[in-house]
Amino acid sequence: MSVWFGFHLPSFTHPETPPDKLFDRVVEQAQAAEQAGFDLVTVMDHLYQIGGVGTVDEPMLEGWLALAALARETKRVRLGTLVTGVTYRNPAMLAKEVTTLDTISGGRAILGIGAAWNDVEHEGYGYEFPPVRERMDRLEEALTIIKAMFTEDRPSFHGEHYQIEQALNVPRPVQPGGPPILIGGGGEQRTLRIAAKYADMTHWFAMGLETLKHKTEVLERHCEAIGRDPSTIERTMGAPGIVTATDEDTNAALERIPPERRPYVNVGPPEKVAEGLRPYIDAGFTGFTFNNNLYRTPEQIALVGDLLKLVAGEAPVGAR
Repeated sequence: MSVWFGFHLPSFTHPETPPDKLFDRVVEQAQAAEQAGFDLVTVMDHLYQIGGVGTVDEPMLEGWLALAALARETKRVRLGTLVTGVTYRNPAMLAKEVTTLDTISGGRAILGIGAAWNDVEHEGYGYEFPPVRERMDRLEEALTIIKAMFTEDRPSFHGEHYQIEQALNVPRPVQPGGPPILIGGGGEQRTLRIAAKYADMTHWFAMGLETLKHKTEVLERHCEAIGRDPSTIERTMGAPGIVTATDEDTNAALERIPPERRPYVNVGPPEKVAEGLRPYIDAGFTGFTFNNNLYRTPEQIALVGDLLKLVAGEAPVGAR
């Protein structure tokens, strides 16, 4: 399986851009990523900006509407959320939205989903924010419904939190079996067990290679418990590196990284970051996401494309 890059757009903040031109900047970045060889473009599914990216009052577009618009502005890249919170939508409606994106894009949709975590925006918008155990229960029920609506004619489901009754989903997704499901998060007791049952892909933060190898072992045990081949789940992660063009850019990037995370992040020109990626590729990770708050211009995005050329097409991804 070859290595690919995803371009993630957590930031819609462009201070020099008036509101009526804001989405033009989003399109510019997505098209630059496609031109640079990226295979996936993602947005967050948040209502407020999150810490670590910006302040809570910075601009935030609704994720699935933004993706639908990007579907008509791109030709090749897959499109999805990284990731949708299960608490924000009725799961049957979410299945319809994802199916619609798959139709608009000609079969390029991905459903990234997780248990949700941002209590502040739940409170602000009036959404329930139940305890984590219930959110995990909701995630499992939601995935049961979504899978059924992707693959069955008129499914019914009666769970504790969600119900559907002979639900129609016409047209069906363009992709056979429905868009791939990416489950975000590395919780070992519930999230990875749910991923073992439902996920086509997982996505984890850059937590260091040894930690991620351990997460892989936990995922494999959950797969073994249900008789699933773990190699059928593609493992992806936030890129453990920042590509820079100059020493000045390198020093500035290092200053932005919390000291405790610096050992896990390689910063420098494409050749240096490529060396840092290779152990993760050898460990079986295939997809790496890069964030637009670090790469804002087409030139910066193209520099990450130079990194992709260095690591793609090398030896096939190996076993852990």
